[in-house]
Amino acid sequence: MKLADLVAALPHVDCLSGGDPEITLITSDSRQVTPGAMFVAYRGVSVDGHRFIDDAARRGAAAVVGQIPVGQVATLPYVQVPDTREALAHLCARWHDFPARKLVMVGVTGTDGKTTTCNLIHGLLAAAGINAGMISTVNAFIGGEVYDTGLHTTTPDAPDVQQYLAQMVKAGQTHCVLETTSHGLAQHRVDACEFDIGVVTNITHEHLDIHGSFEAYRAAKARLFEMLAASARKGIPKTAVLNADDPSYDFLRQIRADVELSYGVATCALVSTRDVVYKPEATRFVAVTPAGRISLKTPLVGEHNVLNVLAAVSVGLALSLPVEAIQRGVASMLPVPGRWERIDSGQDFLAIVDFAHTPNALEKALLAARRMTKGQVIVAFGSAGLRDIEKRGLMGHVAGRLADRIVITAEDPRTESLDDIMASMAKAVAAEGKREGQDYWRIGDRAEAICFAVKLARPGDVVMSCGKGHEQSMCFGVTEYPWDDRQAMREALRRVKD
Repeated sequence: MKLADLVAALPHVDCLSGGDPEITLITSDSRQVTPGAMFVAYRGVSVDGHRFIDDAARRGAAAVVGQIPVGQVATLPYVQVPDTREALAHLCARWHDFPARKLVMVGVTGTDGKTTTCNLIHGLLAAAGINAGMISTVNAFIGGEVYDTGLHTTTPDAPDVQQYLAQMVKAGQTHCVLETTSHGLAQHRVDACEFDIGVVTNITHEHLDIHGSFEAYRAAKARLFEMLAASARKGIPKTAVLNADDPSYDFLRQIRADVELSYGVATCALVSTRDVVYKPEATRFVAVTPAGRISLKTPLVGEHNVLNVLAAVSVGLALSLPVEAIQRGVASMLPVPGRWERIDSGQDFLAIVDFAHTPNALEKALLAARRMTKGQVIVAFGSAGLRDIEKRGLMGHVAGRLADRIVITAEDPRTESLDDIMASMAKAVAAEGKREGQDYWRIGDRAEAICFAVKLARPGDVVMSCGKGHEQSMCFGVTEYPWDDRQAMREALRRVKD
């Protein structure tokens, strides 16, 4: 593809110099440059890609895209842009012939519940006979194939997102459900995704280490809804699906869309609930919608999952899916791996693995557990190193209020002191009246912590391991070690049984 054809897709160009070479590859990694490649240099968290322009030139790059002035670049054709991450997304979209313009695009953002909501929407589409793909932080479903999207995951980088979308188009799929994290939005990974429907689950305290403030974090999430207006028109009203129970509602509803669909449990939303019945094995309720009342049953439990279902139902209404398909899709939804996943080894208490790693998610998980038992709620959890420090105390306070027995343990301490992290959490737990050695314990070895929590259980109790969920590694120092909370829970149950 000619350089000029690619440049024509960019929303902003400050300067263009040099010729119009044929481009054979687009990459932001100078080590992947081959003759004819376009090298896109962007400033990362710790490394500035502009340092590698000369290396890219030596490897045969045909053109460079960057943010530095043209005079600082060698004689290669050069495209200066205000934001190279933004440019990378649009260049990759053009390279793949704008695949999102050929798909009905549903974007889902929020602090908690994104992956579950994506899977619910995907299930509704499948129940309606629609050939849909999905990209989540756990995996991607494309043309009958499943692709792993990583370990400690966020939205894939723009080149991967656009390649996935192109594969969906090639596979004959017509719709895509795309999980959009705050990182993915702020770093332009989902630019040029031409969204038709934007969904928010909630916006609570998280990732302030990256965004700097709650307002900046909320603004990153809001980009999904701002992008609706700028996306290609496909004969579908641009629709914002907003959680009326969440504090973000008043802020997000100021961003204009063709259609706004609000949902909620505790409010007079357009899509709301009646007659909710919570059981350990399933939840039943009636969704009150503009299309009438819809009786629903889901194997997902907890009020937070009722909200996730309502969000998915709202998308179904926006796409005019048959009521029967909505009911089938909700009923057939299996728990997402590591999201309120029950581990059953024949024990006489509930054992749960959940991804709850934020204060809000932990609170929702513990409240759901409370509804399931008249006995104890026992939780093992931690908080990640080199991440938002404030949430450690917040999570400690949540556990101190809502759990009966608490085991504080490791969750990716990285290069921070695990003892210091646990001490911050223990201080908050103690402030809620819990006593160390009687109500809470500190056990740095996560496998031993889970086993200790299981040993505390009595018939009818609920034991939860929170924070890791589906993740397949845990980081100590700078090394990712293999880890699986579900395997650890099974092993703990086996050890106690033996």
